[in-house]
Amino acid sequence: MLMRIPNYSKSHSIEFAMAGCGFCNAADSFGSAARFALRPYAGCMVNQTSTQPSRRHDHPFVPYAPPRLDQTEGILRGETFHEFLETRRSVRFFAPDPVPRRMIELAVAAANTAPSGAHHQPWKFVAVADPAVKHRIRVAAEEEERINYEGGRLPEAWRAALAPLETNSDKSYLDVVPWIVAVFAEKSTPQPDGSLRKNYYVNESVGIACGMFIAALHSMGLATLTHTPNPMGFLSEILGRPGSERPYILFPVGYPAPDCEVPDLSRKPLRAALEFYPE
Repeated sequence: MLMRIPNYSKSHSIEFAMAGCGFCNAADSFGSAARFALRPYAGCMVNQTSTQPSRRHDHPFVPYAPPRLDQTEGILRGETFHEFLETRRSVRFFAPDPVPRRMIELAVAAANTAPSGAHHQPWKFVAVADPAVKHRIRVAAEEEERINYEGGRLPEAWRAALAPLETNSDKSYLDVVPWIVAVFAEKSTPQPDGSLRKNYYVNESVGIACGMFIAALHSMGLATLTHTPNPMGFLSEILGRPGSERPYILFPVGYPAPDCEVPDLSRKPLRAALEFYPE
């Protein structure tokens, strides 16, 4: 499948191939709706008259004039993208098959385009492939999760909400996956002069970046899980992170196991997620 993405910093577009993405039988279960080849921009654009901005700025600004799609084409792409994302599922049964480092780099590069408070980009993605380090993370995560699930730290209502997912303290997949990506939120960012720059809207910013990371993994045929062992302080210790960062989320990354299963769930319908006001 070819998808043409505009490169706004240059006068041309770049093409890249999107891997067929499925969860239990690779491309076979990806679904025909998501097997698409987006048409090139040529012929589906709306002509726009370029104007020279008259506004003045106290800081550097550059022109931003992305191609404007014909609305019919835009709706088609929106529908196709939604159908593609509908094939994404959180996975707890992974194959040990290797995943190229380049795929991790590309997923983080996509996440790094996320909007953030004051454009401070308060995130750090730490990718781990070393089996010994992954095992240390598993042992520490399971220790905390045993307290949560078996030691009573999780409230009963929370445990009841998790019951349909059949989650428990077993995190053996952390030893199986080729990669673990730990995301840290930077409460403040060290500067070259040794000072700390305060960051703003940290949780919101990192959350958006993580969502884009998940979508990027899915576009390459990879699966992941949003794992949030609580508390997560052990990640800072194991991965040697500075005090200006705090653990935010843990992503096991890999291909689904051949016998992968996921809970039989449905998503909130659009009418329950969206309201137009006033009608």
